[in-house]
Amino acid sequence: MDFKFTKEQELIQKAAREFAEKNIIPYSEQIEREGKVPDEILQGMAELELFGIAYPEEYGGTGAGYLSYVLACEQIARANGSVSGLYSVHYLGTSSIASFATPEQKAKYLPKAGSGEWISSFAFTEPSTGSDPKQISTVAVKDGDDYIINGVKRFISAAYLPGPIVIFANDSETGVPTAFLVDKFCPGYTVSEPWKKIGIHGSKVVDVYLKDVRVPSSAVLGPKGKGYQVLLAGISFGKVGMCAGSLGGMQAALEASIKYAKEKAHRDGTIAKFPTIQVAIAKMAEKVEACRWLTYRLAWLADNTTDLTAFAKQAAMTKAFVAEAGVDVSRLAVGVHGSYGLMEDYLVSTNYCNAIISEQTEGVADMQRLITGGALLKE
Repeated sequence: MDFKFTKEQELIQKAAREFAEKNIIPYSEQIEREGKVPDEILQGMAELELFGIAYPEEYGGTGAGYLSYVLACEQIARANGSVSGLYSVHYLGTSSIASFATPEQKAKYLPKAGSGEWISSFAFTEPSTGSDPKQISTVAVKDGDDYIINGVKRFISAAYLPGPIVIFANDSETGVPTAFLVDKFCPGYTVSEPWKKIGIHGSKVVDVYLKDVRVPSSAVLGPKGKGYQVLLAGISFGKVGMCAGSLGGMQAALEASIKYAKEKAHRDGTIAKFPTIQVAIAKMAEKVEACRWLTYRLAWLADNTTDLTAFAKQAAMTKAFVAEAGVDVSRLAVGVHGSYGLMEDYLVSTNYCNAIISEQTEGVADMQRLITGGALLKE
């Protein structure tokens, strides 16, 4: 088994790391304080072609694949969770387009999404449901050659930024969910004020209000009445970026803890001499290493899978493990820092809040285990 990266992958990883250290880390506190990722950062990422890494060159991407995307996302997340949050949710939306869109839809949306001019969103969650497609209440009523969509979507990332949004609605013809590609801020599309989260402040979530939003039949994404298939693929590929984001946050927490332990004076030395600190650092390193290879493998599968159901099982297993490990590592980092770890001035407190959010979003751990267990018991 060859664990070596290609020359292209190494260059992407290096470029992303250098960009993050120069252009994101110095502004990380500002991003969390002001609740906004500066346009200059997104523009810089676009100039590096990071938004189209995983997609074909014919649609404006670079064709480097999901593993290259993960290598970049990990470095961005190591610098700031809000920036990586926006980055990964963009891929959540565009992965659905890349997988299910018609050539005409791909030509319309992927070039601008791949260039970073547009940021994609993915809207399934509603006030009454977060995981059960049978409970969604958003409806799409056929009206001639169009559909008229009405409903509310909750906690939607990047829905306030220009670009496409994948909307799931029960269509009047099939009575089951169908996916639609909608242009944000089209007539009838509005968003709420941002929700106030405990972390990842620069990547905001809002409610999306759809009031008589009219879209043509050509806006249907994937087969009509097969919204669950689009949903499963979207969230499965989305978990690749979610895991990369968690991994980058863990790496940052580990590095910060090692640095703090070596510098924090105690009597005639530093706290690095204490066995409890050494054990905590070792536990963190174990989890980071395990998560790194699980995440890299998931990215490899994303590039090579031919079986969506099998890939969904692997994505669920990886997301459950990595997200929980992210909370564990961040909690250990707070412990290494002692009372300082509770202060907002310290990276590890921010990472801890971010890790809790990552554990709860795009599928909580036990929901992922239901996917995994159900799939295994059917084999």
